[in-house]
Amino acid sequence: MRLLRSTDLALRVLMRLAVAGESSPTTRGVAEGMGVPYTHLAKVVAELQHMGLLAARRGRGGGLTLTERGRTASVGAVVRAFEGAGDVVDCEGPVPCPLNSACRLRGALRRAQEAFFASLDPVTVADIVAEPTGALLLGIARQPGPPPS
Repeated sequence: MRLLRSTDLALRVLMRLAVAGESSPTTRGVAEGMGVPYTHLAKVVAELQHMGLLAARRGRGGGLTLTERGRTASVGAVVRAFEGAGDVVDCEGPVPCPLNSACRLRGALRRAQEAFFASLDPVTVADIVAEPTGALLLGIARQPGPPPS
């Protein structure tokens, strides 16, 4: 199974903010540091804010901070929210699968997908930034981003 780019970015933003300490990086600063388009990251940040996992303040002195709910959030729940409830395969696509009414694969893949999510449920954001990862993330976060264009 391959995660959507937005899911990957959501997890990376949460990890980055989990080690930010007292600093409140801006969405633009995080986007530059991650080497991703600002507009794409802004959508991910808006969804994370809507989920109550981070707080965003605008203006001078503003920035992003991880909420306590974000720190204890289940990685499985975050992945589910960004991946959606869709099936691994598209049996109903433009050309529906002729096996659709009697297919056993679809159910097996659905169970495998749920097992994948379930294996991530007990893992929290705090867990995935525990040492030695946290120290490495801090080093990456301090590196200057690409020069402004």
